Amino acid sequence: MPDSPTPTLSLPGGAIPVLGFGTWQAEGSDAELAVSAALQLGYRHVDTATGYGNEAQVGRVLSTRGIDRDDVFLTSKLPPDHAGRERQTLAESLVALTTDHLDLWLIHWPPGKEARPDVWQRFREARDEGLVRSIGVSNYSIAQIDELIAATGEAPAVNQIPYSPVDHDPALLAAHRERGVVVEGYSPLKRTDLDAEPIVAAARAHGVTPAQVVLRWHIEHDVVVIPKSVRRERIEENLAVLGFTLTPDEVAAIDTLGR
Repeated sequence: MPDSPTPTLSLPGGAIPVLGFGTWQAEGSDAELAVSAALQLGYRHVDTATGYGNEAQVGRVLSTRGIDRDDVFLTSKLPPDHAGRERQTLAESLVALTTDHLDLWLIHWPPGKEARPDVWQRFREARDEGLVRSIGVSNYSIAQIDELIAATGEAPAVNQIPYSPVDHDPALLAAHRERGVVVEGYSPLKRTDLDAEPIVAAARAHGVTPAQVVLRWHIEHDVVVIPKSVRRERIEENLAVLGFTLTPDEVAAIDTLGR
């Protein structure tokens, strides 16, 4: 287990750990071994999706590792082309994941690039029936979120979007928070120059890697972050970001990398 507990943010259906384990592009036995390693090391937040094709592998680990289901925050996502088949897709996810509920279910992309309040309403119904504890979206704009709120009176609990120092946008974060939407960042390292001076300086100051600094930067901004890896040493390294904090000056210097 990590030396430091994972901090959490509040969602309507329960707390979400701010550091999760992403499984995009993890397949077959690699996915199973990676999720098993993550849970063994102390992660308690696993992010998957119908479109990743690895829900069965995640479910196999959840059912065999001997960890209480309620101790693991589990996310999956509805593919946009499954709009109209929400209930069937959710049922298939629950079977594959060997669970009777998700902690978070997201619309993976706006179906047909549209907000689709009708799909959101079916998410609300699944939540109200106890099949999902919190519901949200992914890759939605603020305007699309506002369309869902206008139609149903309810904002998504989460919007999962690409986020990194170069994507940093204080106004975008503020717009989400004004609506009560938690921002969850994916691909935290993909577009970041790990040789950027503010990142390197912070890494040197804390005796950590530049990648660890970037993940910690997300946490300092209350942005949930879900790094992915199938290598045990990297999975462990990512979890170690719970063991240090950045100073306000270090965070501010990294913020300047935003476009």
